[in-house]
Amino acid sequence: MSIINSEIENYIKQLQPMCKGELGEIQEYGYENNFPIIPNDTVRFLGSILAMKRPKTILEIGCCIGFSSSFMSMYLAQNGHITTIDRYDLMILKARKNFKKLGLEEKITLLEGDAKDILPSLNNSYDFIFLDANKGQYINYFNDCIRLLNVGGVLIADDIFQNGNIAKCENEVPRRQRTIYRRMKKFLDLISNTDGLETSIVPVGDGIVMCVKTKIEIFIKENIIN
Repeated sequence: MSIINSEIENYIKQLQPMCKGELGEIQEYGYENNFPIIPNDTVRFLGSILAMKRPKTILEIGCCIGFSSSFMSMYLAQNGHITTIDRYDLMILKARKNFKKLGLEEKITLLEGDAKDILPSLNNSYDFIFLDANKGQYINYFNDCIRLLNVGGVLIADDIFQNGNIAKCENEVPRRQRTIYRRMKKFLDLISNTDGLETSIVPVGDGIVMCVKTKIEIFIKENIIN
């Protein structure tokens, strides 16, 4: 669901073509086969942020077929590295194949398993975290993401508008989507009102929330949802 009219959307698409070469082939393959990879306007937005940040370390939660981590690898600082997480065998298989195809096996480490189990075990720090996994679990990933993020680091979470549902009253949301709706609402409230985070919601793709960690110690109220 776009929040801008179709004429503007088409104009932007013409101005911002897709990736080129082998990476572009992976991007096109993802779109054509309905894999949940990031839309091209989100790709371009990420590229702009990463070009300014030039992170040494990136953590991605939700690898899919490896397109976004492969794209982000172009903006790493010298000797930089990406750690990405996914739990689905099909995605893992395709991602590893794409990393090999692009010669990125030394730059990208793929951790296999559920992020809610893997994140608490991580102790490295990261300059940039990209959250693009199970939307209903964003709030449960939040504490670890902030713990792992360096001061001055950037956290971006994708698909926060939920095809426009996030702006509706709960009784207007399809019943099967209400749990995700409530959890996303709590996540957005938390990320927007935590002292030590500078947060902005950006109407790109299906919505992005971006925050910068400005303090070493951040108090986060209890937010786990069973």
